[in-house]
Amino acid sequence: MSGKSSWPEQAFGFGAFYFSYYSFAGVFSTYVTLYLAFRGIDAFEIGILMSLMQAMRIVGPNLWGWMADWTGQRARVLQFTAGSALIAFTGFFFGGGFGYFAFFMIAVNLFTSAQGPLSDALILSEMQGNMSRYGQLRLWGSVGYVAMTAASGFVLDWTGIGLMPWVGAVILGVLLLVSLRLYQTPQPSIIRKKVSVWGVLRRREVVAFMVSGGFMLAAHSALYAFYSLYLSVLGYSSITIGLMWAIGAIAEIVFFIYQAPIVRRFGIRAIMLASLLIAVVRFALIGIGAGSFAVLLFAQLLHAATFGAHHVTSILAVQKWFAGPLQARGQALFISASYGIGGTLGGFLLSWVWDRFTPETVYWVASMFALIALLAAWQSFRWQARK
Repeated sequence: MSGKSSWPEQAFGFGAFYFSYYSFAGVFSTYVTLYLAFRGIDAFEIGILMSLMQAMRIVGPNLWGWMADWTGQRARVLQFTAGSALIAFTGFFFGGGFGYFAFFMIAVNLFTSAQGPLSDALILSEMQGNMSRYGQLRLWGSVGYVAMTAASGFVLDWTGIGLMPWVGAVILGVLLLVSLRLYQTPQPSIIRKKVSVWGVLRRREVVAFMVSGGFMLAAHSALYAFYSLYLSVLGYSSITIGLMWAIGAIAEIVFFIYQAPIVRRFGIRAIMLASLLIAVVRFALIGIGAGSFAVLLFAQLLHAATFGAHHVTSILAVQKWFAGPLQARGQALFISASYGIGGTLGGFLLSWVWDRFTPETVYWVASMFALIALLAAWQSFRWQARK
């Protein structure tokens, strides 16, 4: 079966996979802390357990990305990680102490952390160079994240947080079933030859790009770790805080819908540099003007650029460098450098800033991180232009 003729079926499968995967990501990251507290884990230990989730983004994507490229069976490895994640997640049905939950946090996230880059690598391979459809499929991940996190909130509010493992297991079960429908179109043998990933990674423009991604995600730690708390400190209600998160997600969905013509019109370089510059402005606005609802609303609409545009152009840029047999490892390395290293270190540093200074200072530091990311990306593109 050719990649071209099978694409409509594959497109449906990838859309469903993104929906299921990011549904679980939203539900787990939002409610697992409440569940751990329900099981008697204290706040300090919960913080350590959540840091383990970030740390697995350094290990998991590289391990399974290497396995996928080494075997050439990206779809099979994706299915294996989906099944293994479901099995590992059953540990959350039972109570235990800190060590017990640390083991299962590592186990679950070791497998789930790989599924984003693995699915990205597989879909880019199946599109055979036509990147216009990527955003149209990736938007279903954002839809799943928003819809299932909100729906699960209502369910858990009604039934109690003790039901969280059942909600997570059902979503992971659906994810496994969806993954079993995905397959990999046979590729020409010429691209299956052995290629060293380090030969690409050592190039200065690639290093600069990875550094840029790390600082950009370090900046976004100000959102993922502190945004809700910051707005609460400023006196915003829970409904308003939830509304702000929803507006940001809707903004990124809109970008994903129109991603293809935007990328064709302006190109990867212009869009990425613009998204980084907008990030500098966005975090500064949150730091200086979050007391104004209008400023806060405008800053959330900029999520279309700081996440949506940056994510798409990052995936496409990595695809250009790590093509063919390096696709899964290339996407995994970017996730590790950005979400793993950048997100983890950024979270730790901004936690210190929050504790030692003021909440507003967190967003000024995040704006500085975005500026460093902008300069690193600009240097990367400058070196690329010289080749």
